[in-house]
Amino acid sequence: MRSGDSRKAAVRLKPGTTAGMKTTSGGRAAGDRPAVGAVAPPLSAFTPEERRVLRRVRTPREVQRYLNALPYNPEPAPEGATLRCFRGVVRHQTAHCLEAAIAAAVILEHHGWPPLVLSFESIDELDHVLFVYRHRGRWGSIGRSRDPGLHGRRAVFATPRALALSYVDAYVDFTGRLTGYTVADLRGIGNYDWRIAEGNVWKVERMLLNLPHRPLHTSNARINRLRKRYREYRAKFGRKPVYYERMDRWTELPAEFRY
Repeated sequence: MRSGDSRKAAVRLKPGTTAGMKTTSGGRAAGDRPAVGAVAPPLSAFTPEERRVLRRVRTPREVQRYLNALPYNPEPAPEGATLRCFRGVVRHQTAHCLEAAIAAAVILEHHGWPPLVLSFESIDELDHVLFVYRHRGRWGSIGRSRDPGLHGRRAVFATPRALALSYVDAYVDFTGRLTGYTVADLRGIGNYDWRIAEGNVWKVERMLLNLPHRPLHTSNARINRLRKRYREYRAKFGRKPVYYERMDRWTELPAEFRY
């Protein structure tokens, strides 16, 4: 699924840059201490179950498999909307797209990867967020979604823009169309615990909502063809399609989409 939050209008960023919120005194909290959001907690700050996950899940491929095995979080009543951090994902054993991106960021930060996320804007205001990383100079992603084409990508893309463009076709459903993207470093959130907080971490969502997104331009004719094909497939088969080109660049899909 794509998350359902509206975003501000996209503006241009320089290619290959990352964005984040400004923090007090260059990323430091009051008293000249590092801001909570800028520094990974020690292993002792994690619960025994969280430490087991951190020890067992060490690479992007393993993180994608870990998230694939979790049921997607549909945010059911009575609790409704959630934005759980890594602690909440481990505790509840479910995640939606942004929760999965945060969990991936915490796990892989522990193993030396920077906590970067790729944020998408869509014309229907149903947006999507993934964890992104570089391996041997190439960009890849990790994600969880109710749409098969919005999961991870292998680290084969030269730039974040090239990675973002690989989602254009799979983003088209009854209403969706990518309009913008940005890469953000979650450490820029300032003095805020987005990793192991006990409650929801709505400030992460607000940070992404407020960031400028670089425009993605696609032709109307192409999008119309993709939407027509999508509608026809859904009407005929009653399920979401996995007929896209260059699926060899995708990571392994969750079991529910292996048909």
